[in-house]
Amino acid sequence: MERNRLSASRGFSTPWAAKALATRTGAPSPTMRPIASSDSGGAPNATSVAFADSKFNQVKPGEFDPAKSILVQAAWLNGTGCPTSQQIQQYKAVPPYRLEIVIYQDPGCPTGDSKDKKNEGLLLVKTGPTANNAAAGAELKGVKGMTLTELGYDIRKPGAAVDPRGSHCGAGAPRFNVTTSDGFFAIGCNSPPATTAIIGTGWLRLRWGAPLTGYFNNTTLMTVTGEVRISEIIFDEGQDTGTDNFGLAVLDNIDVNGMLVGRGATDAD
Repeated sequence: MERNRLSASRGFSTPWAAKALATRTGAPSPTMRPIASSDSGGAPNATSVAFADSKFNQVKPGEFDPAKSILVQAAWLNGTGCPTSQQIQQYKAVPPYRLEIVIYQDPGCPTGDSKDKKNEGLLLVKTGPTANNAAAGAELKGVKGMTLTELGYDIRKPGAAVDPRGSHCGAGAPRFNVTTSDGFFAIGCNSPPATTAIIGTGWLRLRWGAPLTGYFNNTTLMTVTGEVRISEIIFDEGQDTGTDNFGLAVLDNIDVNGMLVGRGATDAD
């Protein structure tokens, strides 16, 4: 497949493919190089198997914006992630209504990254039209050479994937772009549907696997095979994409083969 090589506008050392709008053009989405981060290490998901070959340890956010539209943003931000065991202060429901400290957990996130001490969430934003050749995203680090059996994330959403409330969860974004030794695969937020979903109060856990399937070259749904060369999360659907017309998603606990990463670079620009 022919690709035009472009130089990134914001420090991405690896060039992207011709267009960021891969799911609408049939071409694989760009490859991004994210902002620097000192974070490393992932916490195992207690509900999944952490395979011995797993080296997944970072999720590095970045933006692709060659026209400098300043309409996309990607960053880990404190206090925006899914609470798994957060200490909160609230008034008792019965007299004398005194304040008390309780532990709060959203049922949509029964497990999390044990190294996330600031309840970080991954903010992905695309303001304006989808047609703008720009995207927010993040690169999954430490996955090269792995054979994928499971992918997933928690998304800030109070209902099912097709519910218009909360974060945008479309067929094309946020999506996993996976390039393996066998080719390119795309896995959108609601296409294909997640294998498992846990609906919480304000968060939705989505997992794909058993077997892990994706759209080969954005066309044919098939099992993801081969060893990973690069894997990313891409957010390139803007405010003109329904049914939510939100152009924004907050993710947490990025899952690769049962290993969770829920923290990273927080220097949003």
